[in-house]
Amino acid sequence: MLLETDAYLRKVMQAPEFQREMSTAELHYLLGKYLAGREDELKVEDTCVLATAYRCGVPCYTSSPGDSSIGMNVAELWLRGSGPRLDVCRDVNETAAIVYDAKKSGGTSGVLILGGGSPKNFMLQTEPQIQEVLGLDEAGHDYFVQVTDARPDTGGLSGATPGEAVSWGKVDPEKLPGTVVVYGDSTLIAPLLAAYALTRHAPRPGRRLYDRREEMLGRLKRDFEKKGGRD
Repeated sequence: MLLETDAYLRKVMQAPEFQREMSTAELHYLLGKYLAGREDELKVEDTCVLATAYRCGVPCYTSSPGDSSIGMNVAELWLRGSGPRLDVCRDVNETAAIVYDAKKSGGTSGVLILGGGSPKNFMLQTEPQIQEVLGLDEAGHDYFVQVTDARPDTGGLSGATPGEAVSWGKVDPEKLPGTVVVYGDSTLIAPLLAAYALTRHAPRPGRRLYDRREEMLGRLKRDFEKKGGRD
């Protein structure tokens, strides 16, 4: 079954729209488009995360795109001189732009982390990218919720605790008292959080952040250039 899935992915990624440089969000959006079409053909619904994300305009980024079955298949196509060429720099700047746009539009930013590892830092580093690297005025994420079964004393809690994240500018120090770390199994806690959200809040229109990526990135770039860039 896995080999069949790999073969399907390689076939899809040889289509003309994949033959260029792109972010991982673009790659997953295009794959989601094909998978949504496949669901329609088979007359099934909501069987695939990428298909649902495509329909809702939710950008899906991967912190380590080569560390996956999809990444291995992209690498196989690379040997043949075809397929997508992933731009990790665009990933870093697009994710930072999403956070920056939320703050500059009068909103707030928050992170919900299930587990840890590379995806945890990739999400949190959006704030240091804005503040420390690009030199733009910001204070850190407003909300921080993590579900993990790792421990900080053994080094297993990747990115450490919210208190440590403050030192990197990842979390607003004034919001630190409201941060939450739940030590438990993500497969148990995540469904409970989802059920709570669905029962306590009426459905809201989607923000379709994928469709606004260029707009948000443009805002980030303009403000960075106004600052004169970084020497």
